[in-house]
Amino acid sequence: MKKSRVLWIATAFLTVCVMLVTGCSTDKSAVKLDSSNPVSLEVWHYYNGPQKIAFDDMVSEFNETIGQEKGIVVEAFNQGSVSDLLTKVSDAANKKVGADDIPDIFAAYADTAYELDQLGVVADLDPYFTQEELEQYVPSYIEEGRFDQSNSLKIFPTAKSTEVMMLNKTDWDKFAEATGATYEDISTIEGITETARKYYEWTDSLTPEADDGKTFFGRDVMANYLISGMKQQGITLFDVSSDGKVTFNLDEKALRKLWDNYYVPYINGYFGAFGKFRSDDAKTGDLIALVCSTTGATYFPSEVTINDTESYPIEGVVLENPCFEGAERYSIQQGAGMVVTKSDEKTEYAAAEFLKWFTDTQRNIDFSVTSGYLPVKNEANDTALVEKSFENSAEISTSLEESVLVSIGQVQNDQLYTNKAFKNGFDARNILEYSLSDKAAADRESVLTAMAEGTSRSEAVAVYDNDENFSAWVADLKKQLEETQK
Repeated sequence: MKKSRVLWIATAFLTVCVMLVTGCSTDKSAVKLDSSNPVSLEVWHYYNGPQKIAFDDMVSEFNETIGQEKGIVVEAFNQGSVSDLLTKVSDAANKKVGADDIPDIFAAYADTAYELDQLGVVADLDPYFTQEELEQYVPSYIEEGRFDQSNSLKIFPTAKSTEVMMLNKTDWDKFAEATGATYEDISTIEGITETARKYYEWTDSLTPEADDGKTFFGRDVMANYLISGMKQQGITLFDVSSDGKVTFNLDEKALRKLWDNYYVPYINGYFGAFGKFRSDDAKTGDLIALVCSTTGATYFPSEVTINDTESYPIEGVVLENPCFEGAERYSIQQGAGMVVTKSDEKTEYAAAEFLKWFTDTQRNIDFSVTSGYLPVKNEANDTALVEKSFENSAEISTSLEESVLVSIGQVQNDQLYTNKAFKNGFDARNILEYSLSDKAAADRESVLTAMAEGTSRSEAVAVYDNDENFSAWVADLKKQLEETQK
């Protein structure tokens, strides 16, 4: 009897230990649903244009097939831009007066999910997926969704993107024929800086006026440039510890390299940003090369509009996102995942079932070829499979197809990178987004004013291209970032 009692106590003790280690989780993969009494799921997203059409079509397909069979009904609602969606979800989570109820599923980036998780509204998805199921996804996509101290899965990847370079091949060919420039010249960040200088000087030589050369290059997202550019130099700009604390690594030597390859060519007129997006600038002919997201390639123009009466067709080409010379290739990992709101087991289970269905290999590829996003499973990131899906899809732009295929190559061959989420990470990223770009734009205007008053470009630029100005920028950047953690 004593032996049996000891064995029973030991077994009970081990059971408690296992429950503590696993966070007292239970197997929720066998929750029963009732098709005669379906679970309704409300999904909020920011998709628009081709992405919204593709998503809505797949939601309808789900409701008419597996959803009907299992007892799940999904309703999808566009909530405007990413910023609009963030505001509405935050208002709902904080139960602000006039806000809607928080949805069952919503699209979110890690920074947003982190802030909402602090309010206790985000469900842990691990109990609804087996390890075998999770291993089918690109590892870094799953890892991005694990940001809390327990390392639980809080964001599920559904569609991702990275960055590519788009080039107006029509105007590039004219420049290349005249100067001998090649694609190899623009395969690195330093190469783009040098090529942009040559393009400015070449276009300047075509007119009798001095210093009226054209801008060559622009970037859509400056934060990505700073984060990935530092990582390529071996430095994690936002270094987040396991307890969520962040250290800002502002190595001045590495930052100077970033400065020299964006700020300096910008104030010289070699780089630029004129419209809301660089694809807008390509459409007006204000630049011929740009770095944008995989999905942004869908907006690359098919013609350049000179004025209300003049335009000409152009051919676009997609190239790999350039990295620093000699550095390990790091491609930025971006694209919101889906967050499930903490509720009851049936609703969370139904949400997980929808996400599994949506990310089925072929289905996720189909969404990719119509939306411009990248599929999230290892098996789906297969060039042959994606090419076949493109062949079967009507009215798909060449730019979109090339963008997805080039991006898949980067997923397969590069190190994908995104920083870990941390407190006020959204604010910190916004500082990165505007700190250098706003300064470059303001100082470029000052250079142009000085040139209009008779100062040479080299003299006007020298006022800003110096150690003192760089150090002042770094000090201001450091101060702003540290303020986010107070």
